[in-house]
Amino acid sequence: MLVFAASDKGGTGRSVTSANLAYQRALTGDHVAYVDFDFGSPTAAAVFDVPGALRGTEEPGLHSYLEGEAPEPARIDVWRQTEHPQLRTRPNQSGRLVLFPGDAGGGEFATGADALERCVDLLLRIDNEFDVTLVDLSAGRSYAVDMVLAATAHPRMRYVPCRWLVFHRWTRQHVIAASGLVHTDHGILRGGVERGHDEETLRASIRFVRAAVPDPESPLWAQGSPAQAAWMQACDEALRRLAAEHRIGDSVVLGIVPLEPILQWREQLITEEDVLSTQIANKETLEALEEIARRLTDDAHWGQP
Repeated sequence: MLVFAASDKGGTGRSVTSANLAYQRALTGDHVAYVDFDFGSPTAAAVFDVPGALRGTEEPGLHSYLEGEAPEPARIDVWRQTEHPQLRTRPNQSGRLVLFPGDAGGGEFATGADALERCVDLLLRIDNEFDVTLVDLSAGRSYAVDMVLAATAHPRMRYVPCRWLVFHRWTRQHVIAASGLVHTDHGILRGGVERGHDEETLRASIRFVRAAVPDPESPLWAQGSPAQAAWMQACDEALRRLAAEHRIGDSVVLGIVPLEPILQWREQLITEEDVLSTQIANKETLEALEEIARRLTDDAHWGQP
């Protein structure tokens, strides 16, 4: 299954959450690929703590491959090449976890017919090799989004299961922006239809993930004044109404990631050791990531029997 991670704005937690979802699926035994199609900022290796590729790989990466300058893109075995202290020894029963990085110094680029064919080839091969593939897309209605909309509408990909996650923070601007990325005349749905997608099928494949959501009743905020608590509760209720009005309400939300200090200070994978041993991360955040990772392939959360 291919899962495309999109957002209208930067700073939504799209990349760090997607990397955590990939990590969680690999822990369950799935073979997982993480494909860094954030062409303007190929920094996924930083989340996986892979040195030497923190701003893209010096080897021919995804940019070189898609532009026809390399027959295959570089790949990084995360378990073998990470410097993350908890990932250096591959956990028992885990599946493969492979990062496909962009090129160091690579940027956004327009794609033509040849690049589209190479993209289709790549996605088909990766989908055949891995159980779950997360494709991290550049923010906004980018070249990367347009390319995968065209690729997934290609006749050769007709039977490849594809799903979309649209990430946004829990603020008015982000709610409005996330809705716009999907529902406006220049959004994903209209762009997909223009490239040959069935609108209702594409709509059914899209779910939203709310990131950095503060829980007014959590211990993290328990020390606030009664006035602050009442204000936060009122804001949360107003945002729920706004999300429903913009067609990204609870019924199309795959999951919610709590506001997590560790992710605000350092974008990283959250492990059980971070919760149980060092206690630098909250249990609720880890549980939320585990649940969203499980729901990626659970048809009950995608409107399917």
